[in-house]
Amino acid sequence: MIDSLVLAATDPAALQDACGDNAGWFCERVFEWTGSKTWARASEWFIAKPLSILLVVVVAGVVAIIVRRMISRSMNQMFSVGSEKKHNRKGKLRRRTPEVLLASGDTSVRTEARLETLTAVFRSIGTAFVWFLALFFILEVLGISLGPLLATAGIAGVALGFGTQTMVRDFISGFFIVAEDQFGVGDTIDVGGGAKGVVERITLRATHIRDPEGTMWHVANGQIVKVANKSQEWARAVIDVVLRYDADISAVSDVMQEVADTVQADPEWSAKIMERAEIWGIQEFDADGVHVRMVIKTEPAAQFGVLRELRARMKETFDERGISFAYAGSPTQVVLTETPPPKAPPSTAAAKANMPSSAGVGIVGEGDSDAAFSADGDAD
Repeated sequence: MIDSLVLAATDPAALQDACGDNAGWFCERVFEWTGSKTWARASEWFIAKPLSILLVVVVAGVVAIIVRRMISRSMNQMFSVGSEKKHNRKGKLRRRTPEVLLASGDTSVRTEARLETLTAVFRSIGTAFVWFLALFFILEVLGISLGPLLATAGIAGVALGFGTQTMVRDFISGFFIVAEDQFGVGDTIDVGGGAKGVVERITLRATHIRDPEGTMWHVANGQIVKVANKSQEWARAVIDVVLRYDADISAVSDVMQEVADTVQADPEWSAKIMERAEIWGIQEFDADGVHVRMVIKTEPAAQFGVLRELRARMKETFDERGISFAYAGSPTQVVLTETPPPKAPPSTAAAKANMPSSAGVGIVGEGDSDAAFSADGDAD
């Protein structure tokens, strides 16, 4: 019996028959000790391979944790304010965030949301890469050939790609929205289709917008073709005052400037107004009256409150000064040209020769086609 065990332990053919071409150390030892193929194979599949897979999983888990912590630390350093040794410069990604959108402290809601999103993306990519490598090691332990598996995975990937291309587009679009800082949490945006309001949350899959009526809009990032950000870096409050045609435009403009200066001097509003108001002058002539435009540069998303305050104070001041707004139905048509009375219709040839030119038409009310006084021709 002992001689047969020694012979089995030293016979390469028997060892290969028991443990296969790639004999493991544990299988060899068990075969040497017992000389039994059954015990050698059982120990390989029920002890050696599970222990090897467990080791791969443990190592992959430790590496994934290390990678995730390194990515989190790196992202925090990129967003944090640098020290004096780094010439007091801000992190690379934080410098790309507009200064006016950053809080007075080291962080803000928008910066934190951007940091969390980008960190989650890179941590997911790093973790997926680590476990992908771990999967290859596990398959190698099990002795599974990767060639046919990769071919099958390629075909399945193509089929899955056709079915999930919309989701992939959403994730890619969401990544660039966050990375390029097109908009962030707290911004007031308009993405079209009635979806406009304040951004409450951004993920790689979708953007969540709360409109003024309280409705929450969930918009897939891949569906956002263009976006109007009304609160990035700065905003502008634009107010058009419609006056009667007989109003003194210069005097009314001075009153408008006075009201705007009063609002800016108010401590409640001074922090929200960045520059002194500007009177751009006459914006448009139409059937309602003369449109005089005034603009004020404000902090992001502060233009709405500034506009409401301006309208209220302007109404009170106009009432005190006796200035009237134009109103619907008031006489606003003005004719500055004189047209001779029509004559008897001459012959066709003479009518063509004596046809008056239309270049003498000035400012008129409805029906006037002079583009010089049309709102559509204004480039503001």
